[in-house]
Amino acid sequence: MHAGITPSTVFVMERVSKRYRSNFFLRRLSLSIFDSTEKYGAVSRALHWLMAIGFTWMFFTAALHFFADETPITEALWPTHYLMGFTILCLGVIRVIWAAVNMSRRPPSISLMARLGHGVMYLLMLVIPTLALLRNYGADRPFSYLGIQLMEPTGEKISWMVDLAGLLHGELGWTLLALIIGHIGMVYVHRKNTSATDVLPRML
Repeated sequence: MHAGITPSTVFVMERVSKRYRSNFFLRRLSLSIFDSTEKYGAVSRALHWLMAIGFTWMFFTAALHFFADETPITEALWPTHYLMGFTILCLGVIRVIWAAVNMSRRPPSISLMARLGHGVMYLLMLVIPTLALLRNYGADRPFSYLGIQLMEPTGEKISWMVDLAGLLHGELGWTLLALIIGHIGMVYVHRKNTSATDVLPRML
């Protein structure tokens, strides 16, 4: 031990060093979890790609139901459509809340059209599965999720719920698919256009 450095001084220096390392780690963790103006954080990216996988499955099973109804593969996979739809609704609610929390620090939209497009997609992510639940409730059908009973038959059907959801659920779903395809297409265009902002790295 150097002259003039007491054990109490060493103890204080070690405490300060540990606190600095702890604060540095927390700052790095915070930066990786929350969004920044340059990149979406870990939570936003995880929600985005989990929902992308979910929507891929939803549109796949919807296409089977539309083009190959009453076939063994459709009968086997169609029940998962409801479960995945409710999962997407839950993830969508979390995603909207998380987006609101990060509103001031998120990467800026590249244009007004991009902002409007994202807003419409967020809205449809919530409305479409909600309509499915409305139809299920109006048809007086039970619904459970991962073993948890969420809806039980009441013995009474509500026709306007069934009619409204039946009118809008499928059409809005295909509208959302068109928007997603457009979204992917614009990401590709911006990546290939050297004069445009490459937005893909924000979500990787």
